[in-house]
Amino acid sequence: MAQQFVDCKIKADKVVVFIKPTCPYCQKTVELLKQLPIKQGSLEFVDITAQRDTSEIQDYLQQLTGARTVPRVFIGKDCIGGCSDLIALQQNGQLLQKLQQIGVLQ
Repeated sequence: MAQQFVDCKIKADKVVVFIKPTCPYCQKTVELLKQLPIKQGSLEFVDITAQRDTSEIQDYLQQLTGARTVPRVFIGKDCIGGCSDLIALQQNGQLLQKLQQIGVLQ
């Protein structure tokens, strides 16, 4: 169930972030991504606490990405990591490049 839920969210032409709304790192990630010129419908924040199997979702994210923590940021089918990884990509100029590669920029 958790695997199917996660797999159906991750798409080659979308940015998907698995979050918990109360997590400060998730909030920072949401703020950062909302400032970027991403096409409407190409950015999705998935609140895993709204699901009954939150723990199983995190277990599957760990299998998939090597980490169980949120946020888990997927640019297309690639997980780039969490909040600090996203900030690092932005600071070194690679974030917009990656977003452009999957065609989500306006």
